[in-house]
Amino acid sequence: MHVFLYEWITGGGLIRESGSLPPTLLREGSAMAAALAADFAKLPDCRVTLLRDMRLESLQFPGCEVLDIQSGAEWREEFARLAAAADRTLVVAPEFDHILAKLTDRVADGGGRTLNASAEFIALTADKHRTAEALRQAGVPAPAGRLFDEGEPKLPADFRYPAVLKPVDGAGSQDTYLVTSHHDEPPAYAWTRRLEQFHAGRPASVTAICGPAGATFLPPTWQRLSDDGRMTYLGGGLIGEAGLADRAVELAQRTLAALPAARGFVGIDLILGPNVFGDEDAVIEVNPRATTSYVGLRQAIHQNLAGALLDSIEGKPVELSVRSRAIEFAADGNVWLTRS
Repeated sequence: MHVFLYEWITGGGLIRESGSLPPTLLREGSAMAAALAADFAKLPDCRVTLLRDMRLESLQFPGCEVLDIQSGAEWREEFARLAAAADRTLVVAPEFDHILAKLTDRVADGGGRTLNASAEFIALTADKHRTAEALRQAGVPAPAGRLFDEGEPKLPADFRYPAVLKPVDGAGSQDTYLVTSHHDEPPAYAWTRRLEQFHAGRPASVTAICGPAGATFLPPTWQRLSDDGRMTYLGGGLIGEAGLADRAVELAQRTLAALPAARGFVGIDLILGPNVFGDEDAVIEVNPRATTSYVGLRQAIHQNLAGALLDSIEGKPVELSVRSRAIEFAADGNVWLTRS
C-alpha cells in the first residue's frame, strides 16, 4: 500500500511565503507529521511519501520517501501526482481559510482516495459557530454565542462575560482571546469571529477513529492551555479518573450522533465542569482531522493507530487496548510517563 501523508505547514503549504514559518503551527504540525509518518511506516508493506518545505531539511521522516518542495508550481504538481498515485491520502491541515477543505477537495478532484472526513463534515465542523448551533439544537451542550463581524469596533454590552472571542474557522488557538467585559479591546481581526460564553472547568479532548462501522473512541485526554488569556495549546495527558473519562466519552458520542456521518480522525474538544454529574460539561469545538493529541495517544495504545485508521475506513472492526494511562505529552511531540 502506498500512503501519501500530507501535513500542510511542513509540506510546503506556505512555500510561496518568504521568511520564517509560524512557530506554533510549525511545532504542532511537525509533531503530528513525524508521529503519523512513523506509524504508517511501521505497517507491513506500506510505502509512505511526504512533501517537505525546503526550509525544513532538518525535519526527518525515517523509513519514508520525502520530496523537497521549492516553489508553488512544484507543490501543485507533486501534490496532484501523489494524491492520484497513492492508494490512500491523509491530509493534516488547519481549517482556517478553508485550507483543509480545499486540500481534501484536491485529492478527490484528482481521483485520489482520502482518509479524511467527508466534504460535508468538514464544511460544518470547520465553522465553529455553525457547529455549536447544530449541537445546541440537537440537545448537546455547547457554548451560546454570536457572530462578531469584521469592523465592529466594540464588544457587545448585552452579552454574558467572561467570554471567548475566536475566529469562526480558527485552529491552534490562533487569534483567540478571553475577554472579561465589553470594555475589553481585543486586537482587530480581518474576518468574522465568534463571541461565545466561557465555560468554567477543565479542558479535555476525545479522539475518535471513524468509519462505516462506527466510531472507536480513544482514551480521553486533558488539555494544558496557557493561562495568559490566549488559550494556547501546550499539551496534555490521559485522564486517569474513570468517572471523568466516561463523562468525556459519553459527550463525544452524543456529539458525533448529532453531526453528519464522520470518517477518519475526529477530535472533540470539551470542558468537564465542576458538577460531578456532568451538568456543566460542554463541547467547545469539533476538529475534522488528526489533532496534536495523537503524539501522546499513540504511546498509550498497544495497537498502531495508523493501521486502526486504515481498518476503520475499510469498514473493519477496530479494537484498541490501553498500554498506559500514565502518559503526558507536549505540543512539540515530547512524551513522558507521569509519576504515580
